[in-house]
Amino acid sequence: MYKNKPLVREGNTICYGDMSEKCILILEIMSYKNENGNQVPDKILVQVIDSKDPSKIIKQGSKEGLHDAFTIGLVWLDMALKAK
Repeated sequence: MYKNKPLVREGNTICYGDMSEKCILILEIMSYKNENGNQVPDKILVQVIDSKDPSKIIKQGSKEGLHDAFTIGLVWLDMALKAK
């Protein structure tokens, strides 16, 4: 849970949001980089999708680094949930 919404990771896919709401956030880790001997996510595909029809992409982009990707994804998700 993060900010009272489910946060789930399976493999390279991170899903955030409540499936009962109209959309959720998907972060797809596309590549990793080596940082101080650790593999950390590098390129991230950020998608806000319709929770009832996962093939319907509401907003999509890419970011470098998991922090930046999650931050912009949260903003996009919030805007999509507030839109009529």
